[in-house]
Amino acid sequence: MDANTKTLLIIWHSRTHAARLAAQAAHDSACKIRQELDQQDEIIMVHANEVTLDQLLQANAYLFCAPENLASLSGAMKEFFDRFYYDLLDKVEGRPYSAIITAGSDGQGALRQLQRICTGWRLNEKVPPIILNTASQTKEEILAPKTLSAKQLAQAAEVGGTLYAWL
Repeated sequence: MDANTKTLLIIWHSRTHAARLAAQAAHDSACKIRQELDQQDEIIMVHANEVTLDQLLQANAYLFCAPENLASLSGAMKEFFDRFYYDLLDKVEGRPYSAIITAGSDGQGALRQLQRICTGWRLNEKVPPIILNTASQTKEEILAPKTLSAKQLAQAAEVGGTLYAWL
């Protein structure tokens, strides 16, 4: 990689596939735009449990994709932030980010929590975050594997492509 190469890091967590599908749509859109622009930038999609400090420090922009569980971020995504919060303080300020929250109903609690963490890191919310509502209300619906509508996948793709364009 040369010094002009930029990296978009897409960090995701999902138990029922919705946030993973959103992350994949965002990733694919960013890759398509990279190809259209004939760029050599890196677009890395990594599970919240597998991301490394090195990846976080080397990234130029971040996209966080996670479900809302019980009105807050999923445990694995919260653990990701807990694990790296202090290591990144004063080291990533100003970098662009966005978020995609998947939720059975509201999603606002998880989004607020994520935005507060990113405010602490002094990240720059370049692309407005989105909440993709899966309308899951019963235990069976909540626990079932999810699919996203074409419209929801397009919204996720727009976030990923737009965030990549900011690189």
